Amino acid sequence: MEQPDNDKDQRIAALRASIDAIDADILDLLNRRIDIAAEIGEQKRRTGSFIQDKAREETILQTLTTRNAGRLDTTMLRRIFSEIMAASRQVQDIRRIGYLGPEATFTHIAAMEFFGPNDTFIPQISIRDVFEEVEKGTCTYGVVPVENSIEGSVNHTLDLFPESSLNICAEKYLAISEDLMSATGRLDDIRVIYSHPQPFAQCRGWLKKHLPDVELVECNSTSQAAQKALQESDAAAIAGSEAGRLYGLKVVASKIQDFVRNTTRFLIIGKENVLSTGNDKTSIMFVTAHMPGALFKALEPIAESGINMLKLESRPAKYENWSYLFFVDLEGHADDDVVKQTLAKMKPVCQFLKILGAYQMMNP
Repeated sequence: MEQPDNDKDQRIAALRASIDAIDADILDLLNRRIDIAAEIGEQKRRTGSFIQDKAREETILQTLTTRNAGRLDTTMLRRIFSEIMAASRQVQDIRRIGYLGPEATFTHIAAMEFFGPNDTFIPQISIRDVFEEVEKGTCTYGVVPVENSIEGSVNHTLDLFPESSLNICAEKYLAISEDLMSATGRLDDIRVIYSHPQPFAQCRGWLKKHLPDVELVECNSTSQAAQKALQESDAAAIAGSEAGRLYGLKVVASKIQDFVRNTTRFLIIGKENVLSTGNDKTSIMFVTAHMPGALFKALEPIAESGINMLKLESRPAKYENWSYLFFVDLEGHADDDVVKQTLAKMKPVCQFLKILGAYQMMNP
């Protein structure tokens, strides 16, 4: 027997009243969470701890996903709590993030993924500008590329550390996918392609096979390339999909990079010294004497300590011909006893040694 309309209306009204009561409880709990997050932020500032802890946020999301026994979809659950955590970060610190611009570059995407939608992102013309804005305090943090898994190190970033007082506060890995895009979306229309030198290098094989006679013109960024391609009917750009969406380009071919596992590592730079998390990396820079065996002697304490050396890179020193700066990433935090003792042993055999930062190690 069908329920009378009046009974149905009363049942709906009762259910809606229950939802209103639950919403009120949720609002109270959210405000309690925000208050606690604000206190945590204050404690972090006092101790010099980095405001953002990506590993802890991911652990929270995984724990909630495991505990979820209701109808709430996992994707929606993660989205809701990601927004809650973003709101909590906002009360902990109002952050201005400088990045190598313009909008829609891979650095911009990395910055947005690492921080969040509530932060303010400020594009900079050059990597040097990112460093300078953070040093001046105009920006809270900066995001700069440091190496690509295919093309190697971004030398300009490395060259700025000797003259900077900033620390590496965190790292971010971003999978790079290159698309060929144009205003028309047709391959046969393309006579010229704009892009940054790195995407050209990463897509050599595809270009040689499909567009061997097309003119390649280098730009300062993939976003600039997208803007140029939009203005010319016979032009295209190699850039990320975000740039295509921003500037209204059509995809001619997607994922044209020669190697699928193409990843760029970005550094988050700031003024803070980050406390140990138990899963850390320490980046150092040092100069050796210009004599036989100097590099071996500098690295010998690392080998003897059993510390895993994750990276070794050299760059010419600007102040003296045929002299080199060495950049090393070590597994462990600079405050760990074994790392601290190792660095103490290295200093006497180096002309100069500087800790660039100790920070949480992320998986590529």
